[in-house]
Amino acid sequence: MQLETTRVFEDTLKAWLGGYRRCLHEGGTWSSKTWSILQSLILISQGAKSPLLITIVSESLPHLRRGCIRDFFRILNESEENNPRWSKTLFRYDFGNAKIEFFGADESDKVRGPRRDILFINEGNNVPWDTARALDIRTSKFTIVDWNPVSEFWAHEYWLKEPDTFYVHSTYLDALKVLPREVVDNIESNKGKDANWWNVYGLGILGHPENLIWPDFQIVEALPAKCDWQAWAYGLDFGFVNPTALIKVIISNKKLYWDERIYQTALTNADLIEKLTHEERADIHADSSAPDKIEEIKRAGWVIYPSNKDVKMGLDVVRRQTLYITKSSVETIKEVRNYCRKKDKDGKVLEEPVKIRDHACDAGRYSTLGMTEQFGFATATPRQTSPVWQF
Repeated sequence: MQLETTRVFEDTLKAWLGGYRRCLHEGGTWSSKTWSILQSLILISQGAKSPLLITIVSESLPHLRRGCIRDFFRILNESEENNPRWSKTLFRYDFGNAKIEFFGADESDKVRGPRRDILFINEGNNVPWDTARALDIRTSKFTIVDWNPVSEFWAHEYWLKEPDTFYVHSTYLDALKVLPREVVDNIESNKGKDANWWNVYGLGILGHPENLIWPDFQIVEALPAKCDWQAWAYGLDFGFVNPTALIKVIISNKKLYWDERIYQTALTNADLIEKLTHEERADIHADSSAPDKIEEIKRAGWVIYPSNKDVKMGLDVVRRQTLYITKSSVETIKEVRNYCRKKDKDGKVLEEPVKIRDHACDAGRYSTLGMTEQFGFATATPRQTSPVWQF
């Protein structure tokens, strides 16, 4: 297998061959951390002369499916479908002597289950310390962790200064030879917009998130079952170079739920309409800056409204209720964890959010505000009946 690699790949193998107990990867966005670690684990597996079990863990299985598992098969240039080496039920790939398994950190029976030789915790800052410690204790040879340095967490407190730890720092500049030019341009276009974002994702240095807009959101397994007081609709934020985001929004017993249905770049409006055909019919509150796209979707048979883009009102309406996000909404969770207010040149906090990676946040806000205006959820008394109500 031919691999195009970066320094991050070489440093990971250096840590493994050098006999280090742990290799910790801290760095910015698109620095090739996860991709390079997967490349190194595949190479180690292919060269295994005796039985070797490798476990790859992140906060949930949906997170793995959207990230590590997808990248794993891209590196191998293989498909999950009809692959004799891949078990869809066990989420395990068989190299012969070596096996690589994937599971979520929320699967407690597996976290405290059988031992392994090598462990990779992907985006470790989103995995609890008790879980990471339980996994590491059951790992005999080598533990790898990667993360974006949003803030200090257990890796800084417990492992970073240990003598048997190999530390790797990386940024997008370490991956220039493998990154498309448009990705680099997009990263660098954010320089100067928000100092904390640029420190974390551009420079890969420790950040200090401030002024988070919805800091108390909660992750749930699934949307709620239907009940006596429930309404739902979709929020839609258009994109092409940036992702198009479609969020299903449910208000149920005065609780607010978001479920990510589409989060994808390079979607034309025809592509989007095709994807909408697989969704349940409901009102759509869409980005009002694209009236031509709204009209086309309306002609395709959907009830769609241009959204109210009053940002302050939208943020306040979401904040009035506890926000629950389904764990399958991987990109939405990432956005909300970093969604914060701007500061002016004097350091004064503004009502306006930082306009970086906020596509799902915008879509969820559009629908939440739209339903509130339509039905008066602030008073918990609907002003009218509508097909979006479910009884």
